[in-house]
Amino acid sequence: MQNYVEKIVQRYAVGLPAGHEVHSGDYVMVRPLHVMTHDNTSAVMEKFKAIGATRMADPKQPVFVLDHDIQNKDPKNLKKYAAIEAFAKEHGVDFYPAGRGIGHQVITEEGYVWPGALVVASDSHSNLYGGLGALGTPVVRTDAASIWATGQTWWQVPPVAKCVLKGRLRAGATGKDVIITLCGMFNNDEVLNHCVEFVGDGVAELPIDQRLTIANMTTEWGALAGVFPCDSKTIAWLRNRATVGAKKVSLDRVAALEKELPKLQPDPGCYYAKKLELDLGTVTPHVSGPDTVTDMTSVAEMQRRKVPVQKAYIVSCVNSRVDDIADAARVLRGQKVAPGVELYVAAASSEVEAESAKRGDWQVLLDAGAKPLPPGCGPCIGLGAGLLQDGEVGISATNRNFKGRMGSRNAQAYLASPAVVAASAVSGFISGPEGMPEGKPQGSCRVAPRPERPKQKVPILPGFPERVEGELLWCDADNLNTDGIYPGKYTYREDLKPEEMAKVAMENYDPRFQELARAGDVLVGGYNFGTGSSREQAATALKYRGLPLVAAGSFSDTYKRNAINNGYPLVDCPELVDWLRERFGEKAATRRTGLMAVVDFAAAEIRVDGRSFAMAPLGPAAQELVIMGGLEALVAQRIGAPADAGKG
Repeated sequence: MQNYVEKIVQRYAVGLPAGHEVHSGDYVMVRPLHVMTHDNTSAVMEKFKAIGATRMADPKQPVFVLDHDIQNKDPKNLKKYAAIEAFAKEHGVDFYPAGRGIGHQVITEEGYVWPGALVVASDSHSNLYGGLGALGTPVVRTDAASIWATGQTWWQVPPVAKCVLKGRLRAGATGKDVIITLCGMFNNDEVLNHCVEFVGDGVAELPIDQRLTIANMTTEWGALAGVFPCDSKTIAWLRNRATVGAKKVSLDRVAALEKELPKLQPDPGCYYAKKLELDLGTVTPHVSGPDTVTDMTSVAEMQRRKVPVQKAYIVSCVNSRVDDIADAARVLRGQKVAPGVELYVAAASSEVEAESAKRGDWQVLLDAGAKPLPPGCGPCIGLGAGLLQDGEVGISATNRNFKGRMGSRNAQAYLASPAVVAASAVSGFISGPEGMPEGKPQGSCRVAPRPERPKQKVPILPGFPERVEGELLWCDADNLNTDGIYPGKYTYREDLKPEEMAKVAMENYDPRFQELARAGDVLVGGYNFGTGSSREQAATALKYRGLPLVAAGSFSDTYKRNAINNGYPLVDCPELVDWLRERFGEKAATRRTGLMAVVDFAAAEIRVDGRSFAMAPLGPAAQELVIMGGLEALVAQRIGAPADAGKG
């Protein structure tokens, strides 16, 4: 039995053993339907060339959309944009220039995102595609280059949580309030590094635009994907796209999708790692922040506090669609932005702006005093006009409010729905439209025990070890971040040799680590090992230190991708972590345990002190990457590039 995420991965996996049914924890090679890159296309181009690639495996698989720094008319940026466009033309790749819109919105409008498909992007908000029933998830630049060159990359199927949405939203509450509530109510890493499937009778009450908003911000909730079912609303939305000439949508394709709907359902009785519930009828307008999405406060309470704002934003891929702009226009009609407040508005795409203008909503915003920006990321990513200055407070319909993201680190940013942003711009302090509902949201979360998978021998590829033996080196810390593993002051030191990188590994975490660690040790960490920035050296430094692998309760997904992409094996073994904590009790940053362990890859278990602990199996996809020394080297081999391509 499979859930919906597992079914999609099964459809897009390549090279599976005969009869293999994909489940969470499996490492698989996948061939996504599409991969989107934006301004970072230039960086992926360099990766592509570095591995010796000269042509696209499938020119119709990639999509390029310029959207991040589109206000920047500096010759250097314009030259970069021209080079991306020329590269697209050379290789026959679909290209959308600056001004067409934000990549996630554009490829959704044009039909590259499709229900039941795996669609990836070199951007963290590819989760948005789940609003249409696709499995959208981010990949790093090396993965994008691999897909360009071979059509494939690897993925470990995450644990999947089910989020049951019950009832219907009251007037005045929106999809943005739903995801703000989920982020604020379940703010203890309940869905960290999970995929989330949204189900329940409340789903049918949500229009597609609101589903896209909720799916988009599952990224901030900590999830790797947020997926809605494909239903009658999805079909109707796609039919409409066919009538307006979307590039990849036709009525015939929609009709074929309708016939497939029975296959695009989770199996009855399938396993979910967690079950969350939210009563939509109890959701009320809330804001997130400042500076984090895990803190939420009702708009009614914020209104009582009279928090002044200097800037307001209706921009970004999460909340700048037609319905969002219409919500803001209803609040702003006949009103003016308060003195001392600047309201910035940018549509998610040129099509959205044109439709909003046709309906009259765009002009309402301008008449109220809003400052228009071109369709793109702009202030959401801290680029272009309208950034927050020292001491300012901003209210924004964007998806992130991390300190410094939208301008000065000495400013504060709150997140809210477009209607709340509009009302705040008019009043001059954080507030909502008249007649807002009040109340406390109601929800729950429970963890489901994992059914034991039948023991089976994992096939081992030639060149990959069946087992590794070593003493357990126990670093008892959850959320050990990459700065602790490899200090930031070394990150941009390109002159450091591998042995020099090895000597500074874990320097910020524990100054005694180097004297305690020995080559051959099996390092064991806590949960969410490797969180934080995406620096690859946090993985390679441990590899160079002579530690053959890292075991942990769980890993940051980005850390895991960087490690495996560099040929360094990681194994998830939460039972071992829990046992070590029980055995040793008092925490020590780094402890030589005196316990010899056998990491048995063929049996998918770690044996210590007469006990056996199940670990996530490393299948052939992961093994091949370790054997080859990483993804770039594997890709170079597959495309017949010179032997030194993809190395170093």
